[in-house]
Amino acid sequence: MDAQIKNQIKLSFLSVNENVGFARAAAAAFAAQVDLTLTEIDEIKVAVSEAVSNAVIHGYGLDKQKQNYIEVIMNLYQGKLEFIIIDYGKGIANIEEARQPSFSSDPERMGLGFVFMESFMDEIEVKSELQQGTTVRMAKHFVPITEH
Repeated sequence: MDAQIKNQIKLSFLSVNENVGFARAAAAAFAAQVDLTLTEIDEIKVAVSEAVSNAVIHGYGLDKQKQNYIEVIMNLYQGKLEFIIIDYGKGIANIEEARQPSFSSDPERMGLGFVFMESFMDEIEVKSELQQGTTVRMAKHFVPITEH
């Protein structure tokens, strides 16, 4: 696959619940530049908002004493949209355990974020280091419209 980036958006925003909807809307707007169905765009919105929600809730937790930021990088390649969500928070102690359905470090949460991300996206990769943060990379493949 051609690795040349055709378009890219980089966002950085405070880790607050109010910005989850912003990231969701930005992902939908970015995805709308390619030929996807409304269902596929909705799936991207859910996956990105779940990743950002995880960063807000689990990455930084309730520590609002300092300014905690989340970065979202959106890349467009030939036939692929890529969404990278980065936080610099607590990290994930056990990624495989965190990706299991119904697992959550917060008993108030359902633990379905990774389930949604994995079912709605074609690729998902999670990297995390304790006290350094977490990076979630997701991709959605599409058939490019041929230009005449």
